[in-house]
Amino acid sequence: MNAVLMILGLLAGMALGQDQYTTKYDNIDVEAIIKNERLLKNYVGCLLDNNPCTPEGTELKKNLPDALETNCKSCSDIQKRISDRLTHFLIDNRPDDWALLEQKYDPTGSYKKQYLG
Repeated sequence: MNAVLMILGLLAGMALGQDQYTTKYDNIDVEAIIKNERLLKNYVGCLLDNNPCTPEGTELKKNLPDALETNCKSCSDIQKRISDRLTHFLIDNRPDDWALLEQKYDPTGSYKKQYLG
């Protein structure tokens, strides 16, 4: 698991109170996001404050720090699988976006160290 593992995967689960993320978005089509340059670019841009966010993107940005801090303890198993898929896609296919997300959400590398051991 990596520092920003939950970034796009949280699209699958926005917060419901403080204890658990909702499973409302667990049926998200991850492959459709990956294959659609416009969608993927918009979500990454939202997280980087480069463009406006959808309501889901706004919720994602709000909950991302908690997910990183708690190792996604409020995420469902499906949300963790989605996060893993999207993270690997970004690392392998969009390293520049991945680097910018890490810079913003893990500037000291503390989460990366925690997740990679």
